[in-house]
Amino acid sequence: MLRTMFCGLAMVAVALLLVSDASLAQDKKKEVTLEGKITCAKCDLGVAKACETVIVAKKGDKDVTYYFDAASHKKYHGDICTEAKAGSVTGTVAKDGKKMVVTVKELKYK
Repeated sequence: MLRTMFCGLAMVAVALLLVSDASLAQDKKKEVTLEGKITCAKCDLGVAKACETVIVAKKGDKDVTYYFDAASHKKYHGDICTEAKAGSVTGTVAKDGKKMVVTVKELKYK
């Protein structure tokens, strides 16, 4: 009987750990602010076949290109397609294959 209760408590503890890990994964989507050059991946950078809005930001000593998600691209692309602008983007970043994608909450041009 005691052994059965111990096994039951152990299973509850494991279930709680799994639930807390899932909530921690959601917390990892914290907002970040990226500063750099907001531009077009096709027209300015020449790395895409179609227009895509990106921000090229410094991460350490490297330049990292963050692609805007579809809604953010549609909203901001007209401003930068023919002329890159310095600015900052606040939003959440996720990896999509080899690309880093930012969901823009706020964009400010300098």
